[in-house]
Amino acid sequence: MKKPALSTVVFLSTISLTTVAQAANSEHIRQLLATKQCESCDLSGAGLVLADLSGANLSKANLSGANLSRANLSGADLTGANLSGASLFGVNLSGAKLNNANLLGTDLRNTYLANAELNNVSLNNANLQGAVGIPLQAAKPEEFYAWGVAEAQKGNQQQAIDYFNQAIAIKPDFAGAYLARGVARYQILDRQGAFQDAQIAENLFKTKNDNPGMQTAQAFILELKTPQGSKVTTGKPSLVDFLGGVASVLLQFFPF
Repeated sequence: MKKPALSTVVFLSTISLTTVAQAANSEHIRQLLATKQCESCDLSGAGLVLADLSGANLSKANLSGANLSRANLSGADLTGANLSGASLFGVNLSGAKLNNANLLGTDLRNTYLANAELNNVSLNNANLQGAVGIPLQAAKPEEFYAWGVAEAQKGNQQQAIDYFNQAIAIKPDFAGAYLARGVARYQILDRQGAFQDAQIAENLFKTKNDNPGMQTAQAFILELKTPQGSKVTTGKPSLVDFLGGVASVLLQFFPF
């Protein structure tokens, strides 16, 4: 089984290098793969799918439009690098330095960003759906909340809860995030956690004189007080179906 796998990797690498030569500086590609040292290199449009670039020095490198999907960039130095329009889908960026990097239109879906440095970086126009370990300072609580809602809609309740946790960590009085997390917990049958979140949400909505939000939280609490097993089933209700069906106020939770 190992030989076919190795052949596949070699084949993919060959295709990658052939494609790279047409767009990026082929000498820079060889330098990067041989030494992992390519500061200020021209790697625009490079095909580096599955490449092992852990610890590589790519500071100030031009990686615009490059395809680094599922590459290993853990601990890599990407300080000041141009990653605009690049695909980093599923990339391991744990511990990577991305300070001052250009992430305009960068595909960061399903990336691993634990302990990554993202100082002076804008993520507003990057696709972070499904990314894990986004530093709290890298995004607004409303963005974490929106990503959580999107994950909940897809049925990824645990990922949604993680996003809501981050939103709440930044903004402890974020009533909508508590309520949304409560519904996500309800979906995975954590009734106690859901009830606690619903109560917190109700109090926060009440403090803010947000009657629609308070009424929705109260309706959710009433649902949670029904006998266990009579209505609760895995995946029911969905975040959007429940909130929409009760008061159609989901969008009102967005403060922007």
